[in-house]
Amino acid sequence: MQIDSALRAAIAANVQAALAEDVGAGDISAALIDPARRARARVITRQPGIFCGTPWVEETLAALGGTVTAVFAVAEGAEVSAGTTLFTLEGPASTLLTAERTLLNFVQLLSGTATATRSYVDLLAGTRTRLLDTRKTIPGLRLAQKYAVRCGGGTNHRLGLYDAFLIKENHIAAAGSITAAVAAARAYRAGSPIEVEVETLAQLDEAMAAGADIAMLDNFSLADTNTAVAQAAGRIRLEASGGIDADSIVAIARTGVDYISLGIITKQVLPLDLSMRFID
Repeated sequence: MQIDSALRAAIAANVQAALAEDVGAGDISAALIDPARRARARVITRQPGIFCGTPWVEETLAALGGTVTAVFAVAEGAEVSAGTTLFTLEGPASTLLTAERTLLNFVQLLSGTATATRSYVDLLAGTRTRLLDTRKTIPGLRLAQKYAVRCGGGTNHRLGLYDAFLIKENHIAAAGSITAAVAAARAYRAGSPIEVEVETLAQLDEAMAAGADIAMLDNFSLADTNTAVAQAAGRIRLEASGGIDADSIVAIARTGVDYISLGIITKQVLPLDLSMRFID
């Protein structure tokens, strides 16, 4: 997985914040261990899923002095079964103990996010629809979770409020109309993607006439989604959103929408159950 400078900086900040809240002024339990005592440990998963989080493990170990080495047994984004050894660690026993919770927290959360994403991506197999994430992420971990979504085979929506327009119900009300809001967006930052949330087929017509790039079909019924796809006829990309789950996603994808966005893959994620145990 590609890591750009923004993500690299986020990883470092994530780890520093996690260590600060966990280690504080010092790990008093690890201080009981002879500093010269070395150990090996392995991290396993008790559940099947998608492994994700290698860069956060490496950064955690580096932040703790780089005296612990990690050897990864599976690749980032790989599917793993219960009982699989994900990676092994070797170094001072006290450092292994200090690192344990921080690195496990990152890997279990990100693997859980990737696993949830993959489950929905698999459901979309055979359709043209791509799965998008949302901004419904854990505060401070947005880039981390969006990285995990990519590990799971999903596609990132906008990163935040700064990289694309998403004109929603309250924006439309404040601007006066979809047409006015889209015109203001074009004038404010020409060239940036403009997406409009629409709640009716009439609003979809207005969004297309205004020149929006994408229309988000907010809580449309299956019948109205089919009508919207026919109405758009390829003139605007369509994103279905709102109340979509594993039971409804395939039928919605088969209407021909370009995207389906799901907040649940990042906001209701179930972390993978992991364990670290000393060996030898």
